[in-house]
Amino acid sequence: MATKRALPALVRSQFTAAQETGDLTFYPTQVSVLSCNGFPFQLRYSPALANKPKSNKPKDSKPVDPFENPSKALFVTALSDSHYLVLNKFPVIRDHFILATKDFKEQTDLLEEGDIGAAYSCLKAYRDEGEELFGFFNSGEHSGASQPHRHIQFLPVESMRSGVSEGVTWNVLADSLADNQDGKVLPFSYFVSALPDGATPRQLHEIYAQLYENTFRAAREFSKSPGTSFSLPEATRKAESRISYNMGLTDRVMVLCPRVFEGQKVKSNEGEIIGPIALNGTILGGTLLVKSEDEWQALRDDESKLRSILANIGIPSTKADPDERL
Repeated sequence: MATKRALPALVRSQFTAAQETGDLTFYPTQVSVLSCNGFPFQLRYSPALANKPKSNKPKDSKPVDPFENPSKALFVTALSDSHYLVLNKFPVIRDHFILATKDFKEQTDLLEEGDIGAAYSCLKAYRDEGEELFGFFNSGEHSGASQPHRHIQFLPVESMRSGVSEGVTWNVLADSLADNQDGKVLPFSYFVSALPDGATPRQLHEIYAQLYENTFRAAREFSKSPGTSFSLPEATRKAESRISYNMGLTDRVMVLCPRVFEGQKVKSNEGEIIGPIALNGTILGGTLLVKSEDEWQALRDDESKLRSILANIGIPSTKADPDERL
């Protein structure tokens, strides 16, 4: 870590300063905890986020790369010659920060050893201070990815617990998947591996490569399923992933899940079709976000809608109830 100050304190200090100067806009949320096959999922509702400022640049102009020259107010610290940390400009979780490559690298290319090593150093920096951190990575058109410049996002678990009612149980899903001894299953397929204590970047990358291979194989087999419209595109670069996927990461576990849709539409309580409700890698942390009251009420009032969404955004689990799938 390039700074002598403890990372959690540094992130909190920078977040507070950026919020006070208006360089960062924090969007508060309401929270309910739903259950999906025995696993708790946070449902966060932020109506203000639907009105987030949009770029005034012409549609045909070159997209702005927020990681090419990050704002000084949002910059946290350099980790190395190749990676740095920056705050999310429009967070719904306090102290949401991002690990980005200094030089432009494609979000859709496979992660490199340096990416995984840098991410793990952040996780360990929080653990060394007695805190927990959840990281997630979105890659591909169906994953919820919004920026082509390679980056991995992080949410402090203490901040993720904000808004959860006292007495309500919620834990980071990725860790729960590694600890699952009860035979509980999710509606979508995933691949998980525990991480050894003090894992080296090389060890971590080998684990990632194996999980990715399993994820790719599952997507390839699903593309051959009778009646599916899902297909694998051809890679245009050697390092490019041919699948969309999410990765969830703690200092204990790594999880990958293939994605075939970014979101799904659902019926409101009045029977109207609403959405689609788009999901990214935060699902592997056990949380999802909605921006409209109709979506908020529909999912809170009928937990089967959450199971249906999860079954259809990924490759349906062979252990899941077939009735959960559309």
